[in-house]
Amino acid sequence: MSLDIIFTLRRQEFTLDLNLKLPDEGVTAIFGPSGSGKTTLLRAIAGLERIPGAYIRFRKDLWQNEDTFIPVHKRNVGVVFQVPSLFSHLDVRGNIEYGYKRVTKKHQRISLNEAIELLEIDHLLDRNPVELSGGEQQRVAIARTLAASPDLLLMDEPLSSLDNKLKLTILPYLEKLQRTLEIPIIYVSHSTDEVARLAEQLVILKNGEILGHGRIEDMLTRLDLPLSHRSDAEALLSATVIDTDTDFGLTRLDVDGNVVTVTGTNLTENDLVKLRIAAHDVSLTLDKQSGTSIQNILPVTVTQIEEENSAQTLVKLSLGSHFLLARITRRAVQDLDITLGKNLYAQIKSVAVLS
Repeated sequence: MSLDIIFTLRRQEFTLDLNLKLPDEGVTAIFGPSGSGKTTLLRAIAGLERIPGAYIRFRKDLWQNEDTFIPVHKRNVGVVFQVPSLFSHLDVRGNIEYGYKRVTKKHQRISLNEAIELLEIDHLLDRNPVELSGGEQQRVAIARTLAASPDLLLMDEPLSSLDNKLKLTILPYLEKLQRTLEIPIIYVSHSTDEVARLAEQLVILKNGEILGHGRIEDMLTRLDLPLSHRSDAEALLSATVIDTDTDFGLTRLDVDGNVVTVTGTNLTENDLVKLRIAAHDVSLTLDKQSGTSIQNILPVTVTQIEEENSAQTLVKLSLGSHFLLARITRRAVQDLDITLGKNLYAQIKSVAVLS
């Protein structure tokens, strides 16, 4: 089952042309610069905008075609916008109850207490929204939306109005939503950090066109897509915790039979986590080095080479079923005689644990 979206929207000099089949589980991120069509897509899914000739189906429910248009209040979709838009005449409890009371008892899958506990806002219930910080307001807005027990959750850049400090306080709650609830989430963003932490699937839009759609790990390392050529280009790897070394404050993880070591001991054996490795943190060597402070030196195979400019080259490397990116000089490619299929060692200076 899936969310199917097909339409072409023409407005003056802008055309949004979409043909998407999105999974009805997990988090799918819609990524792209301002003006690429992200919010219009979200509004069409929600039923906030009727686009002529559109076809939209969620699971077994037809929401729109040439003859049918199901309005927003009958789609059981929850929408979280950039600005929380809480009711100032109600306290926090009243705002959340507003969402809860919209649902018949038959369709209530998320209790009022579950929504409150999930966002950890029980201490805010008697306060007025104007007394809350931006991050607290957004948590209340998300709780209000969840209390309505939506079948699909749409989030339109929910962190864009927050500063970096507040974003870091909200992201763990969004990750908790992903882990705890079986509600599919469509998450619109132009932040690679948010997308990397939250999404399993990624749709990349630019100027109204789909540049790529698939697993986020694949989208980040495809050299024909723009994300791999950004200065902060990165790869995501799925890993399983092996054990921790409390003496040195380290944790060992398994990535397709390869051991990766990270700092910190707050993970538990057999935890599944995402690892982020930036292209500029990967160097290449012909032989496995010894007598070095670099902890992670992994065997890789060259799968693609692309010159970025007169000085730099981007090299895509396979590590088991995963891929890494290395941004190195053209001179290094020549000196090491790097060619397709060549076996090398990737020296990784830094590894970040995302979840």
